[in-house]
Amino acid sequence: MLAKYIREANAGYRRIRQQIPIGPLRTEAEYHRAVAVLDEIVDEIGEQESHPLADLAETLALAIAAYEEIHVLVQDISGPVVLRTLMDEHGLSQSNLPEVGSQGVVSEVLAGKRDLNVRQIARLAERFGVSPLVFLQTPTHVRHRSLIRSQPLAGRKPRTTQKNARLAEMAAKKRRAS
Repeated sequence: MLAKYIREANAGYRRIRQQIPIGPLRTEAEYHRAVAVLDEIVDEIGEQESHPLADLAETLALAIAAYEEIHVLVQDISGPVVLRTLMDEHGLSQSNLPEVGSQGVVSEVLAGKRDLNVRQIARLAERFGVSPLVFLQTPTHVRHRSLIRSQPLAGRKPRTTQKNARLAEMAAKKRRAS
């Protein structure tokens, strides 16, 4: 009887896998397909953790994160570039960053005329939900993409990598609660 259920599950899994790349992502094509499917699912379910597709979204997010940890590297970028990217991602202007200082101080940081100090880095990392390491200048090293994922601000639609990080975080919280 168990053998019959395993054969049926195998057939069902193969049908699903043709449509949705669940399981380990082995190719770049599978990765891109998984990201596209996850985007569609998250657009459909929003933040409803009890939605029937939430577990599938979580599974895809974890598979995508695992693939990115191994295959996706980001060349070294400077703290000001990271800050500008996060500002753009969250629709912020220079005057919206009290963690750094006045608009003039933010302008100098973005222009590379002034470095971020430890206090500013810690506050920015906390605000955006990223590692403080992303703001440090390390010109001879390659930074990994997972370090510069940010968490969405309330009321803003997240980008794909933010969705992945948030869904992976939800999965981790579920596991800790179990």
